[in-house]
Amino acid sequence: MEKNKKRWFIQSVAGLLLTGAGLSTCIHAGVEKLGVEDWFYTGTLGLVIFQAGMCLVIDGVRYR
Repeated sequence: MEKNKKRWFIQSVAGLLLTGAGLSTCIHAGVEKLGVEDWFYTGTLGLVIFQAGMCLVIDGVRYR
């Protein structure tokens, strides 16, 4: 596999994993919000992880 395709594959897969993890964390924060638990920091972390994943996926197109 040539260098650019390998980088594209690794970056895109990592981005998709982070996107899924970020969405799961945001959903978990929403469930915490329904209860009496502290949800703000969990939700913020979920949004940061989600955005990082989206940035990796979008940036990976450059190497395709």
